[in-house]
Amino acid sequence: MASAHKYLVVIAGPTAVGKTKLSIALAKFYNSVVISADSRQFYREMNIGTAKPSESELATVKHYFINNKNINELFGAGHFEKEAIDLLDELFKENQIVFLVGGSGLYINALLHGVDDFEEVPVSYRNQLNDELEKKGIEFLQKELKECDPTYYNTVDINNSQRIIRALEVCRFTNKPYSGFLNKNKTPRNFTPIKILINTNRDILYSQINKRVDEMMKAGLLEEVKSLLPFKNNNALKTVGYKELFEHLEGKCTLNQAIDKIKQHTRNYAKRQLTWFRNQDDFVEFLPEDVEKIKGYIDVIVSN
Repeated sequence: MASAHKYLVVIAGPTAVGKTKLSIALAKFYNSVVISADSRQFYREMNIGTAKPSESELATVKHYFINNKNINELFGAGHFEKEAIDLLDELFKENQIVFLVGGSGLYINALLHGVDDFEEVPVSYRNQLNDELEKKGIEFLQKELKECDPTYYNTVDINNSQRIIRALEVCRFTNKPYSGFLNKNKTPRNFTPIKILINTNRDILYSQINKRVDEMMKAGLLEEVKSLLPFKNNNALKTVGYKELFEHLEGKCTLNQAIDKIKQHTRNYAKRQLTWFRNQDDFVEFLPEDVEKIKGYIDVIVSN
């Protein structure tokens, strides 16, 4: 592997498929580091519900963009792109290969291609949508998004109110579909991406999701959510695993109902993650246990 080129190996895939374990094994083998592209692992206060790598895993391989923000900070795909590009400039001085790992397609896409520039939407649009979310529920916003932008509706996690509101504020302000603004800018990068999609049998994945939720509850997810109640309206906390337990704490459902909702919404999210990544170019699919095959695939590309 004598190439002077730099390579960003993207390990993408649905939640709970085994990306963390795989990426650590690969980063150890190549004596490299991991950049997280999980849009919730950035936040220090969100630990159990975001399935962050354990302390021992973080000690094994250097990770970036984990526990580097607090939940009062707005940190979107554009912010991630700018900070990650600057970081890569430094990391590639010492590493030929760096690993980017996560399931947040918008953040991965931002780093690979850049973020599209939208017209600045007046804050009143977002305030109005947040008010409608509180009064009319997410189903009302989902219906509007499906009508005004079916393309984005079919790829986004429709239970992620933050992303629905972001799309709708652009739709309402511009009278154009949000998806029409995406992927317009193809920013040149000084690295070559190697795009790997990790997937497994659906029944296995769904079983792993259900098991992970049960483990999170045993680890104290409810107590973590209770501690975050004062911040429940922050964008960072409008996510699966937190919003369902907020509903329980507000008396809207029983604990068992909330847990069942977390499992269902996580399975739905995993399905949409797979749809998103499969609609992107150049992802090659592997099983999470295909460590040696993935090494061979990387080596072939790097050695050419």
